[in-house]
Amino acid sequence: MPSTFWRDLSPSAALAAVLALLVGYSGPFLIIVHAAQSAGLSPAQLGSWIWAVSIGSGVAGLWLSWRWKAPVITAWSTPGAALLLAALPGVPYGEAVGAFLAAAAIVTLLGVSGLFDRLMKVFPAALAAAMLAGILFRFVAELASAAGHDPLLVVSMAALFFVGRRFFPRYALPAAILLGLALAAAQGLFQPLPTHGGGGPLFTAPQWSWSAFFNLALPLALVALTGQFLPGMAVLSSSGYHIPARSPVSLLGAVSMLTAPFGGHGVVLAAITAAICTGPETHPDPKRRYVAGVICGALYLAIGAAGGALASLILTLPKALVATAAGLALFGTLASSLSAALGDEGRREAALITFVVAASGVSIAGLGAPLWALLAGGAVALILRPAKPRQAEAAVGQRG
Repeated sequence: MPSTFWRDLSPSAALAAVLALLVGYSGPFLIIVHAAQSAGLSPAQLGSWIWAVSIGSGVAGLWLSWRWKAPVITAWSTPGAALLLAALPGVPYGEAVGAFLAAAAIVTLLGVSGLFDRLMKVFPAALAAAMLAGILFRFVAELASAAGHDPLLVVSMAALFFVGRRFFPRYALPAAILLGLALAAAQGLFQPLPTHGGGGPLFTAPQWSWSAFFNLALPLALVALTGQFLPGMAVLSSSGYHIPARSPVSLLGAVSMLTAPFGGHGVVLAAITAAICTGPETHPDPKRRYVAGVICGALYLAIGAAGGALASLILTLPKALVATAAGLALFGTLASSLSAALGDEGRREAALITFVVAASGVSIAGLGAPLWALLAGGAVALILRPAKPRQAEAAVGQRG
C-alpha cells in the first residue's frame, strides 16, 4: 500500500469501514441466505453466492475509493436480494444465473453510454438530498424501535454518544460501540454462531430464458439503478464527492457480469453503508475519508476469501447493537441532507414531498420508494416553478 494511505489512515476511518461492513453483513446478508433457502439452493451454491458478492464488492470498492480518493462503498444489491425472495423459487438455477448476467449487462450499457450521467443531471440537487434524507430517516428512526426491545443497551449507547459529541467528538462513536459490546456481553445477547454453508466459487453456465429475463433480469436492473445507484450517487454528491456516474456504474456492471456465473446477483453502490463512511465522523478532513472505502474493500476480500466464515462471526452481534451504532453514525449525514434539501426556498415544497415519499418506503409496481420520491418531487417542482416571462414582455422591459 502506498505511503499516502498510511499517512491518511485514522482510527475513525477504520471504525467507519468496520461498521459499514457490520451493517452490510447483518440484515442484507440474511436476505441472501433466506432467498437461497427459499429457492432450494445447495450449501455449495449459497457459499459461491456469498463469495461472488463479497469478492466483487471488495475489488470494485477498493479500486474506486483509491482511484477517486473518495469513500466509494460498494455492496450487493439488497433490493435485488429482496426481490429474489419471491422471484427466485421455481426458476432453474442456470436460468437465474443467465438473468443475473443480463441484468449486469443492462447496467453496464447504461454506464458506458453515459445515459446514467444524463439521468443524474436531470434531478435538482435539493431533490436528491431530500431523497437521501428520507432513506436515512427510516434507518435512524430504528433507534426508537430498538430502544423498545433493549432500552438499557440502546439508551446507554445513545447517551454516551451525545455526551461524547460534547466533550470528545472524535471518539464519541467508538466509545458508544465499546459500551454496547460490554453491555451485550454482560446480558448474554450475542447470537449462536450460524452455519450457512460457506465455500469457494462454483461456476454455473448461464442459460437464457425469456421468462427469467422479464421476471428477474429487468426487475433486478431497475431496482439496482433506482434503489442503489441513484441514492448511492446522492450520498457521494451530498458529501462533496462529485464523481462522474459513468465510472462506478460501468465498473460495477462489469464486475457483476464477471461474478454472475458464480451466483452473484449484482454488485452496486451502497447507500446506507456509504453514508456511514462519508460523514464527518469518519474524519474531519473529507480528503482523508477515502481510507474507509479502501479498508472496507479489503475487508470484503478477506470475508470472500474465508468463504463466508467471517460473516458468520459478524452475525453473532446483537441486531440492536448494530442498528444503534449505525443510526448514531448517520445522524450527521441526515442533518446535512435535510439542510441541503430544505435550504432552497424555491424547491422547498418539492423537496419535502420527496422526503416524505422516500421515508415512507412505499413500493408500487415493483419499483421502490427512491424512484417514486424523485418522480413525486420532480412533478411538484415542475408545477410550482416560477412562470417565465414572455419574449415580447422581456424585450419591452429591456427597451424600457
